[in-house]
Amino acid sequence: MFLKFSLRSVFYGAGGGNDIQWCFSQVKGAVDDDVAEADIISTVEFNHSGELLATGDKGGRVVIFQQEQENKIQSHSRGEYNVYSTFQSHEPEFDYLKSLEIEEKINKIRWLPQKNAAQFLLSTNDKTIKLWKISERDKRPEGYNLKEEDGRYRDPTTVTTLRVPVFRPMDLMVEASPRRIFANAHTYHINSISINSDYETYLSADDLRINLWHLEITDRSFNIVDIKPANMEELTEVITAAEFHPNSCNTFVYSSSKGTIRLCDMRASALCDRHSKLFEEPEDPSNRSFFSEIISSISDVKFSHSGRYMMTRDYLSVKIWDLNMENRPVETYQVHEYLRSKLCSLYENDCIFDKFECCWNGSDSVVMTGSYNNFFRMFDRNTKRDITLEASRENNKPRTVLKPRKVCASGKRKKDEISVDSLDFNKKILHTAWHPKENIIAVATTNNLYIFQDKVN
Repeated sequence: MFLKFSLRSVFYGAGGGNDIQWCFSQVKGAVDDDVAEADIISTVEFNHSGELLATGDKGGRVVIFQQEQENKIQSHSRGEYNVYSTFQSHEPEFDYLKSLEIEEKINKIRWLPQKNAAQFLLSTNDKTIKLWKISERDKRPEGYNLKEEDGRYRDPTTVTTLRVPVFRPMDLMVEASPRRIFANAHTYHINSISINSDYETYLSADDLRINLWHLEITDRSFNIVDIKPANMEELTEVITAAEFHPNSCNTFVYSSSKGTIRLCDMRASALCDRHSKLFEEPEDPSNRSFFSEIISSISDVKFSHSGRYMMTRDYLSVKIWDLNMENRPVETYQVHEYLRSKLCSLYENDCIFDKFECCWNGSDSVVMTGSYNNFFRMFDRNTKRDITLEASRENNKPRTVLKPRKVCASGKRKKDEISVDSLDFNKKILHTAWHPKENIIAVATTNNLYIFQDKVN
């Protein structure tokens, strides 16, 4: 059942019958201020039912959380997420031909729709994509004729009677096994993977090329986009993100560092170098500056569940595009406009190159993205209202209602406001995810995963 999403309460304050208030639910990860590089979360993704939540980190690990079944006695308490499986997805490698280290960091995780008892997901680092099978085992075979219980083989001459092996119950074990490894197809770093709606193929994109794979075939892929110029000195833009349309298996989009989005139709030609549509907003000359090109680079692109719209995230804003209108977005939301005056210092500390992701709620009525100081933003598309919330351990009592935060850009600061000069740019929320069917969100701070949900009255 899809809930009717509304964010009225967080905009209008408490009270009201069906209003939503966002509450703290859980936080995962160590409390230490001294964060190990390997523990930094690099991707967050719910599966299609929302029962499983996967995170990847810079250490190449994938941690999967499972939502507990709802407590039937306490109807108010929704199932918490607890660790279901942890496995090492990627290891550090070395490219001897190019003398380059290949990081183990997980760049993206994408779940496949569930077809049987097992779950499947794709995970990728900079160069190699892996298909993982996550399955449960609660029985083990016993009573082999040629094997002892400890695994040693028997001498066949000592076997005098034949037994029929049987399955015995055992403690539940969750196993993660790599079923396919898709390697050696990308010269540059992979930034996106996206599973097609035919559930047989997927795309992988790096800075200059997009490849199309079949999930069953690992030794070849088809190059469907190649923007690499013959002379690399003529390079003017790179691919920053790519995604398949949720319903049309022939359609995909890719975004560029110049702020453009190209929609391609694979029916038109094998190599989609000629786009079907180009989405681009003319630049406002009054906002032109040295940083214009950097902040217009798109860091994420996501189709709405309906397939009618797509959302893009650049450094300062989130834009919603109607696929039927290319010349400008239908909605633009400023995420942290107060940083426009700080771009010089953000350039010096490299924060201007941070890649923020964005996500839709289950009914496409609200969008969410991260900001600095562990703030994250929500924009209600119906009421055009927005809110800033904070992921903080100070509000970590279950069912504590999150208070809206406000940033004071200039002038006199009010009591509840935070000065833009006191924002911590080392604390940033780059990765967020929204449960596909409920008001449950997952927000990754540096090495912690926060889970918030709406307050059930």
